[in-house]
Amino acid sequence: MTTTKKALVAGGLGVIGRNLVEHMAGLEDWDVVGLSRRAPDFSSRAQFISVDLLDPADCERKLARLTDVTHLFFAAFQDRPTPAEQVGPNLAMLQNLVDTLDGRAAELERIVLFQGAKAYGVHLGPFKTPARESDPRHMPPNFYYDQEDFLRSRRTPWTVLRPDVVCGFAVGNPMNLAMVMAVYAAISRELGLPLRFPGKPAAYAALAQVTDARLLARATTWAATEGRCANEIFNVTNGDFFRWQHLWPAIARAFDMPLADPQPLRLADYMADKAPVWDAIARRHGLSPVPYASVAAWPFGDFIFGCDYDVMSDTTKIRQFGFHEAVDSEAMFLSLFDRFRRERVIP
Repeated sequence: MTTTKKALVAGGLGVIGRNLVEHMAGLEDWDVVGLSRRAPDFSSRAQFISVDLLDPADCERKLARLTDVTHLFFAAFQDRPTPAEQVGPNLAMLQNLVDTLDGRAAELERIVLFQGAKAYGVHLGPFKTPARESDPRHMPPNFYYDQEDFLRSRRTPWTVLRPDVVCGFAVGNPMNLAMVMAVYAAISRELGLPLRFPGKPAAYAALAQVTDARLLARATTWAATEGRCANEIFNVTNGDFFRWQHLWPAIARAFDMPLADPQPLRLADYMADKAPVWDAIARRHGLSPVPYASVAAWPFGDFIFGCDYDVMSDTTKIRQFGFHEAVDSEAMFLSLFDRFRRERVIP
């Protein structure tokens, strides 16, 4: 007899959350509820609730009836200008949600929290690689640590997953490197330019890693239901490493563009005035009506393409615990570009 589990996914329309919802909604033994501030733009058997996680009263009004939740997946994120400013809202969202379920969802078995390589200080500069889950924390603030410490103080078992540069299909979510690359390439082609790597020269040659959102969804479902994963932390990546200098020619071919030498520039500056170019592309190709500001996060691209040091997470631990899947990162990017085109997100 199959026992149905109920998933509550906070951040249900982000790159992580949407792909997790899609994956779990396709499994017979899961019921899924996604939480987001906006309505979904796709059909799904999953239920969606629009809620402001920063508002405890709104959480109470809309979520108190979810007494049958068995697993909470927290992928919500609120950006702020500085690391110190990020702590308050991101911790509050998790606290408000967990406090709402506490005492009501009597069958809550596991809380899964998503972090990333910033737990190791990738955003601060070169760090020890390959990064392992047992590595010491860097100097705070870092809202990951506050959220993790909060979960450690609760009774419900938890699992922390640390993907890095999650890439997947999502519309209207700019924190997606695949979309940054695709929109940058499309605009470059529209302007009659070759495809140039826009980051630092050393970043072109450094080792990099990414995480396929679909792989992460499968790893998440496994970790949430594997008893040995309770109160453990796991790195989750595609399992391979690459150098942009080897991947960039394949990206140029995918967009039928000539390849040129890297030319460092700040995407946040040089793409800021390209809304008219993108709008013209979107009209001509009948693309989904997504505002330019929500198409790609250029500062995020600047950060990734500016890492002029190796970025490597060790995934030995998750394999030792039983999850062995891997994804070829070049094939992942090409597959995502194909899906973006089929779904009329890029030309």
